[in-house]
Amino acid sequence: MKQAYIIIGRSGCGKGTQAELLINYLKNDLNRKVFDLQTGDKFRDFIKGEGYTNKLAKEIGDRGGLQPMFLVLSLWATALIENLKGDEDLILDGMPRKKDQADVLHSVFDFYSYDKPKVIYINVSREWAEEKLLARGRGDDEAEKIKNRQDWFDTDVIPVLGFYENHEDYEFLDINGDQSIEDVHNEIMNKIGDFEL
Repeated sequence: MKQAYIIIGRSGCGKGTQAELLINYLKNDLNRKVFDLQTGDKFRDFIKGEGYTNKLAKEIGDRGGLQPMFLVLSLWATALIENLKGDEDLILDGMPRKKDQADVLHSVFDFYSYDKPKVIYINVSREWAEEKLLARGRGDDEAEKIKNRQDWFDTDVIPVLGFYENHEDYEFLDINGDQSIEDVHNEIMNKIGDFEL
């Protein structure tokens, strides 16, 4: 039985790493098909384009802002419509980022018949995430941009967490992100429980 997973948490919490570990487990250990929808990677690729929209999106990204809803939905929808075969587990890494995006995603799960998606919240403090990002030293990890990303998590993503935690159609898993990568992965595996094949 196919399953959808939403991996959500602050910038710097290790979402991408945990998504990769989960995907590897599903593909290699359970021999399942997986469709991985990573918003961040899609935008990083998109803003390299030469078009007018690409350049405007790059300007927003350069100042650490949030991309407009229509553009986010366009990238999601295009990826799903063009690539989803129908029998894959679905991994959503780093999305949704706003309550209205969660509402749209709800219709995606319904349309593609993903019952009871599992929401994996990698829970770390703002201070912990900021320290990790500063230590990582990636180009988009300057102090002001880090502050902006942590601010929007507090204002926009926290309500999304509340939506999922209190919605009967989702299974909400609160994961302690303030431990080793392996321990975070093990906690996720334990809380996910048995995989239905």
